[in-house]
Amino acid sequence: MSELIASSYGKANVKFLKVKKNPQNPEEQEILEANVQCLLKGAFDVSYTKADNSPIVPTDTVKNTILIEAKNTDVWPIERFAAHLAKHFTSKYSHISAIEINIVQSRWIKYPLKNGKLHAHSFRHDGPETRRTFLTYEKASKKLTIKSSIKDLTVLKSTGSMFYGYNVCDYTTLQPTTDRILSTDVFASWTFDPKFVPTLDSVFTKADEGLFDTTYEKARATTLELFALEQSASVQATMYNMSHSILEQVPELLTVDYELPNKHYILFNLEWKGIKDNKELFYPSPDPNGLIRSTVGRKSGSAKL
Repeated sequence: MSELIASSYGKANVKFLKVKKNPQNPEEQEILEANVQCLLKGAFDVSYTKADNSPIVPTDTVKNTILIEAKNTDVWPIERFAAHLAKHFTSKYSHISAIEINIVQSRWIKYPLKNGKLHAHSFRHDGPETRRTFLTYEKASKKLTIKSSIKDLTVLKSTGSMFYGYNVCDYTTLQPTTDRILSTDVFASWTFDPKFVPTLDSVFTKADEGLFDTTYEKARATTLELFALEQSASVQATMYNMSHSILEQVPELLTVDYELPNKHYILFNLEWKGIKDNKELFYPSPDPNGLIRSTVGRKSGSAKL
């Protein structure tokens, strides 16, 4: 009466922090703190349907593998480490047919001292913002997808945002404005075109060439730059312009996604105190909030937007 349609399993919340020392100056160091989720797919059906555990690679083994491989290989950038894990698991175990890897990197940055120079091995946590990558790989077809992102980059500007000319009906109470606070928690993602990153080995090559790091830096810088400088007609218009600019700068990308909650700041009504012109004091409304999403890609047949 029933059958197993799909399954995957593995280990989540495998956390580590790795230190990388400059061989010429061991006091100069970098760190990478990561949270890894690794899910396996393959010939595991009997473990579900027949209570036969013989094909199962224990999740504890998955955890141990992530940690040992993090110790023994380069984890910078996280796209490289995701590809390394995918190659390891699908090569080592013949019955693993596909794998999903999600890595979340905490944002630690060096900070300057009084002399203005960055300290060689001291960092401050610039959270909750994170850098992320999601990699899937199917062994038979060799289909590879890599989607990287920035999440929880919180920004606010106190002017330079408008919203008017929208649809109005008998349920509408929102008043149009040419000057409002705009704030959001940025979740920006970009998917690499498999024509440019077709194989797991090509991920290592592109990592050495700096593709993943430069794309992250360009996406982050573009998000911050356009958010600040654009006279925003709407969240929708601004996120499209951000996506368009990133695609122009990085031809190796297939699509760019944004998810931007519109965090509302509402002027207090102080007329009860005789104050009728309050334009400076706002209430940070926790909910509900607007939620705007978009996916922007290249027009068919065009190399660039």
